[in-house]
Amino acid sequence: MTGNGNEFACHKKIAKVLATTFYFADPYASWQKGAIENQNKLVRQYIPKGTDFRELPDEFIKEVQYKINRRPREKLNFSTPKKESFKLIS
Repeated sequence: MTGNGNEFACHKKIAKVLATTFYFADPYASWQKGAIENQNKLVRQYIPKGTDFRELPDEFIKEVQYKINRRPREKLNFSTPKKESFKLIS
């Protein structure tokens, strides 16, 4: 699973529990992961490319996360990721 990270080590178990399918992008194929590239674009509005995240204060990272998660998205009919996430667990 080169390029997909160890966070997907249990993907088969998760897929079974959620009754879903996982798809993995090919290495160096950014066009196959548009949602992630879009998220990276949002992060780059606050943190320039090449920045060492380990040097950023946790409070700053939390502030950026807060702003991005509460930003309306056209794809969500101008709702926010936070609101949509809570709809799923309410």
